[in-house]
Amino acid sequence: MYNFKNDYSEGAHPRILDKLIETNLIQQLGYGEDDYSKEAKSILKKKIANQQAVIHFLSGGTQTNLLVISFLLRIHEAVISAKTGHISANETGAIEATGHKVITVETSDGKLTPNDVTTVLKEHALAPHVVKPRIVYISNSTEIGTIYSLAELEALYVCCQQQQLLLYLDGARLGHALTAENNDLTFAAIAKYTDVFYIGGTKNGALLGEAVVFNRPELAVDFDYAIKQKGALLAKGRVLSIQFLTLFQDDLYLELALRANSLAMRMAKAIKDKGYSFLTESTTNQIFPILPKSVIEALLINYQFYIWKDIDSDYAAVRLITSWATDEKQVTNFINDILNS
Repeated sequence: MYNFKNDYSEGAHPRILDKLIETNLIQQLGYGEDDYSKEAKSILKKKIANQQAVIHFLSGGTQTNLLVISFLLRIHEAVISAKTGHISANETGAIEATGHKVITVETSDGKLTPNDVTTVLKEHALAPHVVKPRIVYISNSTEIGTIYSLAELEALYVCCQQQQLLLYLDGARLGHALTAENNDLTFAAIAKYTDVFYIGGTKNGALLGEAVVFNRPELAVDFDYAIKQKGALLAKGRVLSIQFLTLFQDDLYLELALRANSLAMRMAKAIKDKGYSFLTESTTNQIFPILPKSVIEALLINYQFYIWKDIDSDYAAVRLITSWATDEKQVTNFINDILNS
């Protein structure tokens, strides 16, 4: 059975493995003080056009969200998220376990708007009897495959600035967002219109790893203490930085994401040609077609994917994800099976 459940079933891009082997016996300092970390951070600062940014490498997305959000919030403060947001739906209450409330917002497309934010603020105005919203959490791409436009991100950032809120962007699939066919954002624009964001490696060619970027250095003061205290400061920090160095020395990071998107769009076109609709209008590597349950049962014989949501007694939405390493032949096979269903 071929796996369309996620974009991290494979290991790492061969160039990363080659670089890890090439540098394996070169002695380096630990805990992120190695030369590779310094070089990777330098490259990323140029990519985002912010030489003042503070960058740290962490192991995974949930770990990054937990560390950043709990570090930035005071004991009475909370974070705003779409109900579909990863911190709300898929992190086992990690944020709540630190004593901070996740205030969720129902959305149709997984994205937050300034109106959503101001509505939450009005609902939490009875100080000191309610939690105080402090961080707005978004992801790009979202958990349902949609992306933010430049205008949307800028408007949300301006709203946050006006309301003394911090805007934090989860970039677990940032590469896929930036290479989507309808994208008009850049790394530099994201650095300009967020306070903190991270660049996901785990879901785009790395063995593991995320690069968290504090665009305002004053927000990052003592963050290294939090990393260490939470057990996230790797002695062999080079394992993370070498991967980002390899992904960003040229355009490999975006090339891998573009490949994943292209394969997903091939599948989406075939599904549309067959006459089926979609739960969301995704242009990234996650697509959510609504299929007859009889077709779903037939497809599950040869493919693994998630049944996302029941639509009615006869139809359900499924989630299909492609990766940097997805086998094109398997995509072709899936398309043929859909068209012949």
